[in-house]
Amino acid sequence: MAGSIYGRLFQISTWGESHGKGIGVVIDGCPAGLSLSEEDIQVYLDRRKPGQSQFTTGRKESDMAQIWSGVFEGRTTGTPISILVQNQDQRSRDYGNIMNTYRPGHADYTFDEKYGFRDYRGGGRSSGRETTARVAAGAVAAKILKELGIEIHAYTKAIGPVSVPENEYHPEEIFQNPIYMPSNAYAQKASAYLEECIKNQDSSGGIIECVVTGMPVGIGDTVFEKLDANLAKAMLSIGAVKGFEIGDGFKVADTKGSINNDSFHTKDGRITKDTNHAGGVLGGMSDGSKIIFRAAVKPTPSISQPQSTVTKDGENTEMIIKGRHDPVIVPRAVVVVESMAAITILDLLFTNMSARMDKLKNFYGTEK
Repeated sequence: MAGSIYGRLFQISTWGESHGKGIGVVIDGCPAGLSLSEEDIQVYLDRRKPGQSQFTTGRKESDMAQIWSGVFEGRTTGTPISILVQNQDQRSRDYGNIMNTYRPGHADYTFDEKYGFRDYRGGGRSSGRETTARVAAGAVAAKILKELGIEIHAYTKAIGPVSVPENEYHPEEIFQNPIYMPSNAYAQKASAYLEECIKNQDSSGGIIECVVTGMPVGIGDTVFEKLDANLAKAMLSIGAVKGFEIGDGFKVADTKGSINNDSFHTKDGRITKDTNHAGGVLGGMSDGSKIIFRAAVKPTPSISQPQSTVTKDGENTEMIIKGRHDPVIVPRAVVVVESMAAITILDLLFTNMSARMDKLKNFYGTEK
């Protein structure tokens, strides 16, 4: 299988299946000298792991990170970093009824058609559990970015019809509710909506918003390697994400240039913008303001209602999906969005180091 490697200079390769022995990632391109421990990674994994509330799967996984290489005496060595997370609570018997039946909304049919064989235990490689490895790598990328003054914060903007208005954001409340909303009041409304979904054996989608601060100007390239294009690819590589927008996003289709353009001015010797409709990216490059983007997450496809489908032999049938599933993917996907953004931005920062001769000479001490 191709397609499990992401990035150019800061490169990650994830491996493992939902019901295999474990999930892991190999990180290549991490600079030597970064202070790194398993605890640094665990903070991120704890935000993604199952069993956190009534709105997540009942699967019990400690998701303990184990660093197997690339770190010595608490610092990275510059060699590949290998991180393992062992699976502990697999119940493959829950998936016996789908061995020869395709689940609606999943990759069962397409995977079978492509490879002629699939791991039906929880989706195998197509399972959302693969994102565990991305989060482990994202923790490393985020730590490097923080030392460079760049921070990334994602949160739940909407669950189903319940959306937090921007003028009612309370960032300090994000970690005070189980769905990571920047408003406890709206989190209560969203929770009530989710409880109704659970009662009806149904699921919900939502929107994750992400904000990047501290970005220098000029990160990203103008044609095929645009910053926003790379962020879009990163977000859409997350299995449940079906939409991406940056800045005003789709709202730009219903506005005018006189409104949508972000006017410039100089303040305290720096060029800044009066507004940020562009979401922090102009011409594919960061413009120094906050990068703001959103990812639309589909409802969990595994629901307990009877659904029409077909067998591997093409026979029409009906199925009820068994097992332990999240009624909403959004809360656990918040840190996945944050991690993929960190990996993408760090990789582009490394690439940017070769953009100008004067900076290259200065780096190697040959500037005269």
